[in-house]
Amino acid sequence: MGYRPVDRTGSHLKLRYVHPETDEVRNVTVPIGHEISGNTLRKIAEQCGADDFHAWCEWIDEHR
Repeated sequence: MGYRPVDRTGSHLKLRYVHPETDEVRNVTVPIGHEISGNTLRKIAEQCGADDFHAWCEWIDEHR
C-alpha cells in the first residue's frame, strides 16, 4: 500500500504516502483504540488504496 505510520496522537494513527515519481503526499488519519463502524473503516481503507480490506485491517492492527 505504500503508507507508513508517521505519528500516533492519543487514539489516532497518522499514515503518510509519498508517491515515488511525483512526490505527491497523501495523509490519512485512522482512529484506533475505540470502536468505529465497519463502513467508516472501509472508507479509510479505500482512501489508502487497499485492494484487500482484511489484509489492510491486519496491517493497521500491527501498528496500534
